[in-house]
Amino acid sequence: MKLDSSGLQVLSREECFALLAAAPIGRIVFTDRALPAVQPVNFHLDGRTIVIRTATGSKLAAATRHAVVAFEADEFDTELRTGWSVTAVGQACEVTDPAEIDRLAALPLTTWAPGSRDHFIVVAAEQVSGRRIPAERSMLMAARRRVRA
Repeated sequence: MKLDSSGLQVLSREECFALLAAAPIGRIVFTDRALPAVQPVNFHLDGRTIVIRTATGSKLAAATRHAVVAFEADEFDTELRTGWSVTAVGQACEVTDPAEIDRLAALPLTTWAPGSRDHFIVVAAEQVSGRRIPAERSMLMAARRRVRA
């Protein structure tokens, strides 16, 4: 197990994709009027591609058209003080091919937001990195806090 300088476990590319595939919600980071913007989205991992379903004409659809974006998903247990975070970076593209839209529409990607969501954005995950707070590290930190108290 490789650790970074903070003692967090560095996840392999495969571990990152496995965690992304199991996460129901993520955050897409994009530029909106020259400022960073973050929007929570539900998504589906299709191979190594992040698929997001949104409304045609939405701010997200307009802002991500052929832009380099970041995507982040995580999961934490505040009681056990464990968790993980995965970040992917890649170019976002709108899907316009009718056959590909039909294929993506058949994926198990149900939007949580109300209204019609018939526009697809895909992000090819070119760079992927992740970290995990191992359970043994969180237990060690809790023991240190008890000793100091």
